[in-house]
Amino acid sequence: MRSLFGNLHTPSSFSPLSGQPPGRPARGSGLFWLVICVLAGWLQAAALAWPVRGWSPPGLLPGEPSGWLQIGSLALLVLALLRVHQARQGVWRAWVFATAWLTSTFWWLFVSMHTYGGLPAWLAALAVVLLAGLLALYYALAAGLMCALAPRSRIRQAGMFAALWTLAELARGRWLTGFPWGAGGYAQVDLMAAWAPWVGVYGMGAIAALLAYALAAGLSAMGTWVFSAMVPPTRRPGAPDHVRRYHQRGSALMAVRAVAGALLLGALFASVLWGEAWRDHGQRDTTAHGELRVWLLQGNIAQDEKFEPGTGVAQALRWYPEQIAAAARVDTLHGPQLVVAPETALPMLPDQLGDVFWQPLLQGLSRPGASLGVLLGLPLGSYEQGYTNSAWGIEPVTAAAVQPAGFFRYDKHHLVPFGEFIPPLFRWFTDLMRIPLGDFNRGALVQPAWSWAGQRIAPNICYEDLFGEELAASFKNPETAPTVLVNLSNIAWFGDSVAIDQHLQISRLRALELGRPMLRATNTGATAVINHRGEVTHQLPRLTRGRLEAVVEGRSGSTPFARWAGRWGLWPVWVACLTVVALLASRRPRRRRARGA
Repeated sequence: MRSLFGNLHTPSSFSPLSGQPPGRPARGSGLFWLVICVLAGWLQAAALAWPVRGWSPPGLLPGEPSGWLQIGSLALLVLALLRVHQARQGVWRAWVFATAWLTSTFWWLFVSMHTYGGLPAWLAALAVVLLAGLLALYYALAAGLMCALAPRSRIRQAGMFAALWTLAELARGRWLTGFPWGAGGYAQVDLMAAWAPWVGVYGMGAIAALLAYALAAGLSAMGTWVFSAMVPPTRRPGAPDHVRRYHQRGSALMAVRAVAGALLLGALFASVLWGEAWRDHGQRDTTAHGELRVWLLQGNIAQDEKFEPGTGVAQALRWYPEQIAAAARVDTLHGPQLVVAPETALPMLPDQLGDVFWQPLLQGLSRPGASLGVLLGLPLGSYEQGYTNSAWGIEPVTAAAVQPAGFFRYDKHHLVPFGEFIPPLFRWFTDLMRIPLGDFNRGALVQPAWSWAGQRIAPNICYEDLFGEELAASFKNPETAPTVLVNLSNIAWFGDSVAIDQHLQISRLRALELGRPMLRATNTGATAVINHRGEVTHQLPRLTRGRLEAVVEGRSGSTPFARWAGRWGLWPVWVACLTVVALLASRRPRRRRARGA
């Protein structure tokens, strides 16, 4: 027969997060925390680019990111995790948070599937939620491991949470081709700009997670302190004085830990608050590499007309050559040196266009004294060899040769799932949509830059600028590293949505990480010039047809991120996070079962 005291739980069996013994209901209503997690997830998505145009919080404009909002919304999730007593509760709350966050981040996929793909509205909405829910499993697993392995110390818990959360972000961004759109670090493009050239977007996300946990733990401790001050610990009549002294020693220990945590929190916040003072320190090894005069073209051709011969195709084949011809007529001292047209600006294969299209265009570029280069998005390939989503770089010498084999060519490397390649077992899903989908060939990871006008120009297409480690692969050799980055995109698939603003913030972070200007030529927006400090210096209004004329300064040299990511990719981040988790988990006290009689 078990002793009366055999059912008591030892302190080591209590949840290190909530301080509750096993089997004790979690503090707070489950419905309450469900609502908090949904709200926090929506705020996490809004932090990347505020989506409400009619109203925004003070100091934040529509389409702008907010680092503090991202930290605060993640802190709400941490508060929810600090109120659980079993790992499965933490898994559920993190999954709800992440599903709400990701659904609110890329809800605009609904537009491409329903509006342009003809998928029934209910099925398109279900597909978006299912995708978000599947990707949310990474974060649910991270929360489950946090609940199961968390050490007792709040400071160590903060380190473990930051490491596990970053591992979840890495897994989402790399596994199964990767879809890191909306990663938390992108919301920090302004607040933590100084950190970007050092640690990249995932390192910034880890710092934000550390700050969020510290903030939540501080608020939780403050609430506990206020409650204990209002309702002091009770003592049985006749209890010895050492019980009171125990509580005093416990309070002193808590005070020491609070001071240490406050110092750490203060140091982290100081690096963020005064980041502008050392913002350029990470780019101290980069230097100016001359100026480049550019025209960036924005055709604003509606997506439902883009591939229609009588409407969108005719507009593209008329307007883009007109702009190129106009640039070629400007005198060489004041005219553009580079004209960039967006992704699939020419929506037909070169052979389908014929000499009637190409001859006037190439003659204008190759006229005597011409000094204009054109970077043009178009599909390439054949039925036998396969197709690529590509860009041609044409300059006067190669235009005069009239042989495409001499043109600079870039083939997209990181293809969009369901858009440019169809994953196994999902052919039935893409067949439901009326979208020109297909399996494209993949270009090489590292492709030579285009040497033109004294610059080394490196294109990337569509959401390839989402993968900073892949762009950094071209920086392994500083002598051949790009001096200017160019993104060619067509976001018209997603309508007039926050996707335009989100993609702009992503490009800004790439410019910061790599210390290079980023030129963006898009169909509907955001067509913009971003300097090496991540600042938007020129931008066209969205959903308008026009050209953006600007002068951009190329850069040479390397940032710390470009050096380590160019050599090892994201492996240093993986190793660092796994090491932190292993070390902190090994220091966690083992649970001891209470002995029965």
